[in-house]
Amino acid sequence: MFRLLSTACTQRRLWNVACVIFFSVSSILLFPVATWANSSGLGVHLGHLSACPMTDNCVVSQDGDAKHAIDPIAYHVDRDTARKTLLKVLTVVPRTEILEDKENYIYAISKSRIFKFVDDVEFYFPPNESVIHMRSASRVGESDLGVNRRRLEQIRLALRDLNV
Repeated sequence: MFRLLSTACTQRRLWNVACVIFFSVSSILLFPVATWANSSGLGVHLGHLSACPMTDNCVVSQDGDAKHAIDPIAYHVDRDTARKTLLKVLTVVPRTEILEDKENYIYAISKSRIFKFVDDVEFYFPPNESVIHMRSASRVGESDLGVNRRRLEQIRLALRDLNV
């Protein structure tokens, strides 16, 4: 009888330890240490969007290394039409708000559905080029599980569908 109780207690302790380890690892992945973005790093500087930090939560179409690089969006209409169409597309991207709209630059933020994490999303229309350079970066954490890249690729597909 004592042996049966001892085995049951041991199994329960092992189960509790496994649960603690699982929830600890899960919380580290879901709630990483905050590393807030430097808002002064936003915008166009000398004809370029800012480089991505070393973390895996950013993509950029200018001067990005293999981990952070994404192709710019090529367009085949005039620049003003491409810009206006991009603005329309951004209005239907879920939880996205346009904060700055200039002739050659658009800045928006996108918030995650559950935890409301903020991503900075930028678009740059360089002079004398028919491309839209873009950058999307999470403000917190180490990884975004590919959310920024997927968002920009969905915007690219929407513009392609609209014959931009």
